[in-house]
Amino acid sequence: MRVADLEYRARVGYYLRDWPGVLRASIGLVRAGFGMDWVRTLHGAWLMLRANQLWAPADNDPDGARRCMRRFYGLLKISYGEPRDVAEAARLEVDWWRVHRQRQHDAQPIDGDPADELVVALTRLYTFLYDEPEEAVRPAAVYRTEAMDLSDRWVAEGCRPDSPLLAREHAALVRSYAALLAAVHH
Repeated sequence: MRVADLEYRARVGYYLRDWPGVLRASIGLVRAGFGMDWVRTLHGAWLMLRANQLWAPADNDPDGARRCMRRFYGLLKISYGEPRDVAEAARLEVDWWRVHRQRQHDAQPIDGDPADELVVALTRLYTFLYDEPEEAVRPAAVYRTEAMDLSDRWVAEGCRPDSPLLAREHAALVRSYAALLAAVHH
């Protein structure tokens, strides 16, 4: 799936801090994933890049990332009339980023299995964005969490370009998008 491939490229670029590569992947991702006109596609890709850049450093700017994502979801609302609440969509988006970041850096998670917390955060986002029941979108969240786990291992092992983890991450993203597509196009 093209969208999974583009997200994979964006994620690898993010961890390598290859911002031009992230922007190229984001342009393709916004165009393939949302089908907006080119002006909105370029604007949306720029907003996604800026949100990721604001989130990336250890002393990140979550409010700035939320502002960028609110503007991104605003472009979607202008184009398609959804999501119904762009601020809530941005909050849920950046919240799963927060859960993922905490999971990456906490050696001892405090409450329960952190994988479950990340699956829950992604499921909430998907349920909100696609107006589908949790049980329908949860498999997509599980596979995306698997992809993030593999990506985190790749980062921890030094971001080797020949790592077999990369192919497994890509495959998990394909499964995630296939599950999401099945959930929203029933």
